[in-house]
Amino acid sequence: MTSTLTPATTRASFAIGSEKTAKRVVDLLTESFFEGQAAIAAFEGAGGRWDITVHFAEPPDQASIRELVRLAAGDEVAGDIAFDTVEAKDWVKATLEELVPVRAGRFIVHGHHDRSKVPANKLGIEIEAALAFGTGHHGTTRGCLLLLDEVLKAWRPRRVLDLGTGTGVLAIAAAKALQINVLASDIDPLSVRVAAENARLNGAGDLVETIRATGFSAPQFAQRGPFDLVLANILANPLRQMATPMARHLAPSALVILSGLLPPQASGVVAAYRARGLVLVRQLKIEGWSSLLMRKAG
Repeated sequence: MTSTLTPATTRASFAIGSEKTAKRVVDLLTESFFEGQAAIAAFEGAGGRWDITVHFAEPPDQASIRELVRLAAGDEVAGDIAFDTVEAKDWVKATLEELVPVRAGRFIVHGHHDRSKVPANKLGIEIEAALAFGTGHHGTTRGCLLLLDEVLKAWRPRRVLDLGTGTGVLAIAAAKALQINVLASDIDPLSVRVAAENARLNGAGDLVETIRATGFSAPQFAQRGPFDLVLANILANPLRQMATPMARHLAPSALVILSGLLPPQASGVVAAYRARGLVLVRQLKIEGWSSLLMRKAG
């Protein structure tokens, strides 16, 4: 992502219906412009929608931009792409500065501009919103962090997995709080790179091991498991599908924090994990999303 300052700039703004598709749109747009030609920012909006803004150094071919977005998003573009001309400004920097730090128990997720505002008795996790997805501003991430904070008040896990790590925020939180090694996996190679960069930025580069993996297919899961604590902020269907392999990689009495669920989907996920020997300990509902804390019998 780049930020651009010009006397005047053309702006395109539109919304995408899901995080996965928004990632695909951002990746395609990023690959389509040279350094300095465009500044692209994507932010989590209401109801799982993603708002994307692109500022162009030179007026773009609007038909080509629409075609690129449709190519990546298909029918998930919410309405038309709006183009307008705006005043000179570093738009990515300005947009990031509007994001206030997110507080979740002992954790504070913040951008570079708020680094100095983290109190000494809190654990700061610095994530730049323009870099990738998962800034802590989404209700699912905050729910996971709150449940993690609650768990760590009474218990100290030794083997931790962050499945579907995204920007690495949950893995970094666990590594910094526990000062232990954490395995972080994602199916998306961009997320794996970003999570590793964020771990280094937060002084946890030696503690967070990032790998690209689909499900539990990589050998690192068997080598590093069985896990005492698993964090998985993904989506309902993948969580249901991974209930059986996850249960096989859990230690007795292991805790699992699951999120990325709409409230009506929570019961189906709970049922899938209950059938594999896990029980529901707590459910949090934040900003229209559910986060679950479950425990394996043992």
